[in-house]
Amino acid sequence: MELSKCNLALSSGCGGRVGGVTGAMEANKGTPRVLLVEGSDVQAIQLQRMLTENDFVVQRVGSGEAALATLEEALPDLVVSDYHLPGMTGGQMARQFRMNTSTRSIPVLMLTEDVAPGLEREGLESGADAYISKSAHPDLLVLRIRALLREGSTLSSDEDAGRFRRARIVIVTGPRDDDDENDEQWAACHGWERDSEGASLGEMLWRDGHTVTTVAGSGELVQGGWLGGEDGPDCLVLDLTSARLDGVGFCRRLDARRQDVVDAGGSPFRILGIVDADRFRRRSAADLFDAGIDDLVPSDIGPDVLALRIRVMVRRKLAQDEVRRQEIKRQVREVALQTAQSEARAIAAKAKMAEALAHANAELAEANARLLDTQAKLVQTAKMASLGELVAGIAHEINNPLAFTLAHEETVARALGELCTLDESSDDSAEALVRRAILLDKCSKRIGSMRLGLQRIQNLVLSLRRFSRLDESAFQDVDIVETIDTALALLAHKFGQEITVERHLGAPRMLVCQPALVHQVVMNIVSNAADAIRGDRQGEKEALPGRIVIETALVQDDQGSFYVLSIADDGPGIPPEIRARVFEPFFTTKPVGAGTGLGLAIAYGVIEAHGGSIEIRDAWLPGGHGPGARFTLSIPVRMTMTGPVTIGRQ
Repeated sequence: MELSKCNLALSSGCGGRVGGVTGAMEANKGTPRVLLVEGSDVQAIQLQRMLTENDFVVQRVGSGEAALATLEEALPDLVVSDYHLPGMTGGQMARQFRMNTSTRSIPVLMLTEDVAPGLEREGLESGADAYISKSAHPDLLVLRIRALLREGSTLSSDEDAGRFRRARIVIVTGPRDDDDENDEQWAACHGWERDSEGASLGEMLWRDGHTVTTVAGSGELVQGGWLGGEDGPDCLVLDLTSARLDGVGFCRRLDARRQDVVDAGGSPFRILGIVDADRFRRRSAADLFDAGIDDLVPSDIGPDVLALRIRVMVRRKLAQDEVRRQEIKRQVREVALQTAQSEARAIAAKAKMAEALAHANAELAEANARLLDTQAKLVQTAKMASLGELVAGIAHEINNPLAFTLAHEETVARALGELCTLDESSDDSAEALVRRAILLDKCSKRIGSMRLGLQRIQNLVLSLRRFSRLDESAFQDVDIVETIDTALALLAHKFGQEITVERHLGAPRMLVCQPALVHQVVMNIVSNAADAIRGDRQGEKEALPGRIVIETALVQDDQGSFYVLSIADDGPGIPPEIRARVFEPFFTTKPVGAGTGLGLAIAYGVIEAHGGSIEIRDAWLPGGHGPGARFTLSIPVRMTMTGPVTIGRQ
């Protein structure tokens, strides 16, 4: 069957005006403008009246040369042209349209009275987007016009503007009917699938340089993101010949999905349907066009003609994408121009404010310098206050062994004097010998006690020497065990006999970090824990002994490796409502004059410098006398051959 006859048969089932077709088929929100190119006055009047009745604005010219001349004034939304025109033919005019960038995306619908199939091929190859016989029903003509206009006004951004890409075509095959008796019958109904040389439709399109994919049609095909995005298809070729497939419903779902792509800023794909040839001839195609299909062909169409129809549809789609890109470029240029003008005005305004801004910056820099100086003084004040308390405690610790050392020195001196007297008298009596033995034993015991006292003083001096190096800010190898022992030794005066300190150090002994990390944390938190325990049990006749537990561990999980230091006590604990404030500068729960409120703030700054975190919660030590508080310090580390190394703030 020749294609012009197929179009005629397709129109035989249509009746009434096309105005009843839903408005969703129109692409433009305004009234579409149609350029009618028709040499016959009688046919031009009939076509113009029919298009005007269907809400199109029509401009009629009598030749292709006149049509090209009108493009200098305004561009139409669509061109309807007779193929046989005086002067240049409709095909030659279409080629001129396609050669110009500003007009190549305008759809061209070719009309002819000739039913020769070769004429359609020539018209489509010349650049026309669709072909229809003049004898077709007016409703079908209007439906084809609306289908061509459907996507004509949509604009979407394309970051790859100007870059060549291959068109993406997806062939959706229908399910095979159970009543297909054999493969020969199936092949007879699907002659469009292969040409005379056995090449499939996909192969023919692939030879044209297109990317072709064949998938089986199903309800799930409509879902998913493959229909949108940069890699979405340009054209869908639907096999609607199977009775098992609801073609209208399937097309409606695809059209809805296409609208989602447009709403998301994407470029809408085109849909070409292949229906059973008998159905194509005896029924109207209005339901499929209304469902969103862009073009429709019978199943007995020649493979080469079908491939040509697909090429035309893809060509028009890519041309419209190019117009979108050009429009976006124009908008970008306009925005850039407006931005440049705004920047020029802003620069002029900034020039007037430059002197005032420079003055304000100078004042701000001066205020910031004063603030930094004040902050440094406050930190130093806090350190000196802590040092004063520490010195008082150490003085007490040194004074005790020093006092009994001096007392023992006097006893030893008297005993030595008496021994010298006995030696000078040369008294070798038994009584004198016993006295000498008693005096020597007393001297030996007193000297041993003096040695213990002096060793305690020596240990305190060593701790002070270590303590003097703990404020260094450089990252270095730090002996965690020795640092904790030093801090505990310097805080021993706060523990007395009432507080017991337990150590469970399971992490590696050496850690590359700032020495102040462990020093500040242990000194401040342990000191506060001792003060809290003593303050909570002050005034009790039989105060229960307190406990402080220090633990270290190396924890490795999905987030990395962490050096964890935990300090817990069984004191009164910290109420949840103030836990978030304990690291604020000047915040303290101690009585006035008993604390600066900067110790934990300084410690928190050191923790931040190591990229770590600190958490406070109730301790509830086993056998403890109160809820207590547990400070858990987590420092991220990386493991090396020599041990853990803190990562530090990046």
